[in-house]
Amino acid sequence: MSDKIKSFKLSKNIYSTARLHGSFEEIFKSAGYNLSFNTEERLLIKEEIISNARECDGIITLLADKIDREVIDSLKNCRIIANYAVGYNNIDVDYAYSKNIVVTNTPGILTEATAETALALMLACARRIAEGDKFMRAGKFTGWMPSLMLGTGLKGKTAGIIGAGRIGIAFGEMASALGMKILYSANSDKPEFEKKTGASRRQLRDLVKESDVISVHVPLNESTRHMISGEIIDLMKPGCIFINTARGEITDEKYLIGALRAGKIFSAGFDVYYGEPQVNPELYELENVVLLPHIGSATSETRAAMAKMASENIISYLETGRALNPVR
Repeated sequence: MSDKIKSFKLSKNIYSTARLHGSFEEIFKSAGYNLSFNTEERLLIKEEIISNARECDGIITLLADKIDREVIDSLKNCRIIANYAVGYNNIDVDYAYSKNIVVTNTPGILTEATAETALALMLACARRIAEGDKFMRAGKFTGWMPSLMLGTGLKGKTAGIIGAGRIGIAFGEMASALGMKILYSANSDKPEFEKKTGASRRQLRDLVKESDVISVHVPLNESTRHMISGEIIDLMKPGCIFINTARGEITDEKYLIGALRAGKIFSAGFDVYYGEPQVNPELYELENVVLLPHIGSATSETRAAMAKMASENIISYLETGRALNPVR
């Protein structure tokens, strides 16, 4: 057991900012822990998190929970923050570690679900699925016509993947199965991915110039914030499709909206937004966008597995001093 664990008395009180899917309640109960959680289907404000989690030994947080210095300072007994997400840009990680609080995430589990969401957005954008659904519900369909809702085919087109981590690679494999050529940008070569899909690595500027579909799969950090700048958007092929299931702040969203409005970009699919949960109202005015409410990992199986991993991270660290998935 580590010195960090020895230095405080374990009360076995855990707080979760939401009721999670799956068996996380049973996991804590069987291990002898006292679990409390937010039972309402809404996000908590900072003051509620501070009040509810003040005496806990461990806390499970959502990506939408801002765990800043004020919150961290209020956690008098807490030794682990288990973020219910792969990303953890909502947490001041450096400050948490300076206070001897470990931060964990849920890597690997939501790879396929998020890649499937990106694939669904690509297909919906290419074939104008959301627009067609709205057209039908408005009673505008009067019969088949040669030019009705013309989209774009994907076979033989080029998919450019920005960030070839687990999710980006899974998306690339799915796009390859549709007969698409695969390009990717990454910090290093991915030989197995290249062998399996015929993918080729490109620098970002070259990738956007060559790609018919661009899908973003990088984490949000200081090096990726506004990575998809106005300059990069101007390099995109006329008529391309843009997909973002990563983080809204990676893209200059206002500039992208202008390109969509001007018709330079054929369509865009969003599962994440700049300043989320706020959404730029101009997006609602555009017909050539597909908007999802951040459901990249939203399958029953994935969310249950995420809850299990977050719970097991807490129990493992509090009992042994070893977290299963520390972010550092």
